[in-house]
Amino acid sequence: MQQKAAPLARSGPDSVRRPAVGRPPVVLRDRSEVMERLRVSVGAGRGGEVYVLYGMGGSGKTAVACTLFQEVAGDQGRVALWVNAADRASLRGGMLAVAADRGAADGELLAARNGLRPAADLVWTYLDRSAEPWLLVLDNADEPEILGDGSWLRTSPRGIVVVTTRRAAARWWPGAELQHIGVLPREDAALVLRDLAPHSGTTEQAARVADRLGRLPLALTLAGGFLSHQVLDPWTMDAYGHHLDGDERVQLIDRGADALSEADPRHLVGLTWQLTLDAFEARGLPEAAALLRLLARFAAEPLPLALLNHADIGAVLPRARTETALRALLDQSLSELVDAAGARCVQSHGILLDSVSAATPVDLVPALDTTAVRLLDAAVPAVPDAGPHDPRLRLLVPHALALLRRVGEPSATADALAVATRLSVALHRTGDYLSAWETSRTAADLARRLLGADHRTVLAARSRVGRALFRLGRYAEAEVALRAVRDAQEHLFGADDPDTTDSGYGLQLVLANLGGREESVALLRATVAGRRATLGPAHPLTLRARASLLEMLPATEVVAEEGGALLDLPSECERHLGPDHTVTVGARHNHAWALYLLGRYDESDREIRRVAETYVRRFGPEHPVVLAARQLLSRTRTALGHLEEGVALMTDVVERRERGLGSEHPFTVAGRRLLDEYRSGRWRPPRPPGG
Repeated sequence: MQQKAAPLARSGPDSVRRPAVGRPPVVLRDRSEVMERLRVSVGAGRGGEVYVLYGMGGSGKTAVACTLFQEVAGDQGRVALWVNAADRASLRGGMLAVAADRGAADGELLAARNGLRPAADLVWTYLDRSAEPWLLVLDNADEPEILGDGSWLRTSPRGIVVVTTRRAAARWWPGAELQHIGVLPREDAALVLRDLAPHSGTTEQAARVADRLGRLPLALTLAGGFLSHQVLDPWTMDAYGHHLDGDERVQLIDRGADALSEADPRHLVGLTWQLTLDAFEARGLPEAAALLRLLARFAAEPLPLALLNHADIGAVLPRARTETALRALLDQSLSELVDAAGARCVQSHGILLDSVSAATPVDLVPALDTTAVRLLDAAVPAVPDAGPHDPRLRLLVPHALALLRRVGEPSATADALAVATRLSVALHRTGDYLSAWETSRTAADLARRLLGADHRTVLAARSRVGRALFRLGRYAEAEVALRAVRDAQEHLFGADDPDTTDSGYGLQLVLANLGGREESVALLRATVAGRRATLGPAHPLTLRARASLLEMLPATEVVAEEGGALLDLPSECERHLGPDHTVTVGARHNHAWALYLLGRYDESDREIRRVAETYVRRFGPEHPVVLAARQLLSRTRTALGHLEEGVALMTDVVERRERGLGSEHPFTVAGRRLLDEYRSGRWRPPRPPGG
């Protein structure tokens, strides 16, 4: 007697005709280009193609696939089938359910489940035989190795396959068309919030919140869900944005998940990437998780790859494994390679970095912070020198500031602030005064929370704030800042301390331009004496301060200063530092000014011409010090009777200053006044002593 087949135990999804997602988007925003391409692919007569939607967790890959699925399901011409491909069991159960949907008999399915016949072959046999054309979505295929086991991913002339995945490497998807799904444009991101919480604020307010969420669709959905379901004390968009500035940013975002229909880690920004970190550990790639935790100490901005290629990274992961770890992050769409300012960089999303940082075990944080500071320290010039504008320095600024926000231990904070201050000096010396000011000001404010206002490194950073304000032409603010810092340093460290004399040097520059020449010269002399006593007579900073006396002293005093030895300072600098050192060239610049005041126009003209040529060769034609040298050259040319040449030189200087510093900067105004005097015939060269 023939036995009947036993009833099949349920081991698959409840339905493959409905997308297994927490909540489809109210309206799919922005994705018009990719949707148009996908709509064409499911047109009549189309088949045999695979489309892979890849991107970081939370970027909205599933939302795109879901929208296409719903459109196809609503059209009677093509069957829409949905399979969760997140793990082997879900994939296998879902694909066998697809086979059942396409007509497979219970006995065939049972044999496939029991391993008596190839399961993938059974599924694709019925997909190939399907009377109706179909769309098959393989969602969350973040482990493409699973698809390769048994060849679950194939093509058929009867249908189109769409895969969503975090895995970006093309080697996983031979023959497929890859489509990156990234964050939303600002306008569309704001509309996502407005779709979910239309009464919480204006479109512009929503856009500001969207910016703080990095325009990541999952974060936008959670935020909108939170705002829309508040009853007792509803928040506005602005209030929500304000709370995002707090320390529990990730937890706040995930509070919006309360309204979702399923408890799924993929629906939480604090957990969705933990799935990938767990996968790294399972596949024997712990260094990938370590690298991501290290990247989370930095900012969500392009980070030069050269910064990671340093021996100090060995405290967090083996240096030899950095390449492997980085490739794993790229493959999982956790990071991407970008070009910025001529440098190859790696970049990760801000919400991702915040989530990873929040979930980093406490015992790992000190080593991560120390390593991040050391890597940044190695990327900043050890002794910043004057040079041409270098946009690569700006790349480091957000990372220096991010470190100061992340670090919670005073010693590491002081080290991070010292690096940020040195970066500010480097920016300053390339002529990027605005970036230098913003960097030192923000760094000092951040570090003061842990270190206090009178900490040496905080005062040093504030001193750089004053120096940058001076170069920006904000003399009154610079005087207030530098005088306060110098007073505090003198009280705490003494008058001859290098930090005190450095602030004094900066303050004397300001006072000289505010008309306080007597106090300026007194400060400069004190700086020379302090540096000579503390650093020694041959130190570059000592020689630099002495060179400033060549510029500051009137002609009657400069010839007698140091018993007449000051006029030989360029030769002394060359002997100690070499002819090409910045301090040596600067001493020659100031020496040419002294010769000009003494009425030795021919000598001054020859020297400043050589200095200007050196500056242009080293720094480029726009650097402020180049323009200062060319202004002096215009004076010597005019004093020697070459008025047209002097006017041409000064016209060029004024035009460049207007572009670089602005038309109202004091240096620009002074240059324009000198040019007017040339053109009107009012200008006269200085009268030499006894002349």
